[in-house]
Amino acid sequence: MDRLRSQNGGMQPSLLVVEDDETIRETIHDALSLEGFTVTACGNGRDALGILQRAPADGGFALVVLDLMLPGLGGIDFCRQLRNSGDRTPILVVSARDSETDRVVGLEVGADDYLIKPFGMRELVARCRALLRRSQPSPDAVAPVLEHANLRLFPEECRVTRDGLEVNLSPKEYRLLELFMQHPRRVWSRDKLLEHVWGIDYFGDSKTVDVHIRWLREKLEAIPSTPEHLITVRGFGYRFG
Repeated sequence: MDRLRSQNGGMQPSLLVVEDDETIRETIHDALSLEGFTVTACGNGRDALGILQRAPADGGFALVVLDLMLPGLGGIDFCRQLRNSGDRTPILVVSARDSETDRVVGLEVGADDYLIKPFGMRELVARCRALLRRSQPSPDAVAPVLEHANLRLFPEECRVTRDGLEVNLSPKEYRLLELFMQHPRRVWSRDKLLEHVWGIDYFGDSKTVDVHIRWLREKLEAIPSTPEHLITVRGFGYRFG
């Protein structure tokens, strides 16, 4: 494991690279370090969880670059355990597993993006920067509480309640719901949702929208299979309310 500060003297966003192949790990480490990131690298999921748990809540890691095929605790279980613990650090999966099923499973357990090996270092850096941009809070003016039926969204606190009880949402789930509640009854295509929530520089599959809609329904709907809030408009996309 090693850590490197940028040579300009300032602290840059801290990234955790989890990759068991030493050559690939060092290549990723060096490429990201040259771009000015502060990089910590390790070779297995257990060590990575320990590193994240010991990191300070303020000023810890801004992004995890994660291989799936790890010794001991694999990448899928790592994602699952991290999200179950309430940690919402963005995760970029880098994996040789290239099937649609592999990508969907990676997103379902909490990854934010999925990059298939082999890949170029320029694309890796671009995806890291895109994820970091999308994870930054918007510096808008004070926004009013959004309400609909039994749901309340508090923009200044980035939290949601259902029937008065806190709902634990990932950053993407929260931003997706916020967009819906800001524009009730508007129909959104998958492409428009990707543009507004994931950003115009998002490289991934549009199916991530369907995955996040399903997660929101499971958390917000009394009966997810017959939703009252997040409605599918066949042939067009989704609407709220």
